[in-house]
Amino acid sequence: MPRPEVLERVKEAEADAEALIAEAEADREARISEARSEADEIVAEAEAEADRLEAERLEEAREQIEEKREETIAAGRRERNELVDEASDRVEEVVEFAVERFEEAVHAQA
Repeated sequence: MPRPEVLERVKEAEADAEALIAEAEADREARISEARSEADEIVAEAEAEADRLEAERLEEAREQIEEKREETIAAGRRERNELVDEASDRVEEVVEFAVERFEEAVHAQA
């Protein structure tokens, strides 16, 4: 094969190789871009799910706090009612005691 033909074939092979390299680099950049987009989408979905779970847990905690609050209020009311009942039961006793003391004080002065 004559030298000019060999030289021409080498140049064609180099041009083909450069075209393949350029195509491979473009393909690589496209794949990297696509992977970044997918990663961004995955991150956004994960953040949205985390926000949803956080809101759900916060609501559950609020509900539990409200239940505990209601239980505490109910217990306080029951205790107050018991104290009122006990005090009501002792009113006559206290009045009698006060009257006796008053009579003793009056008799002691006489």
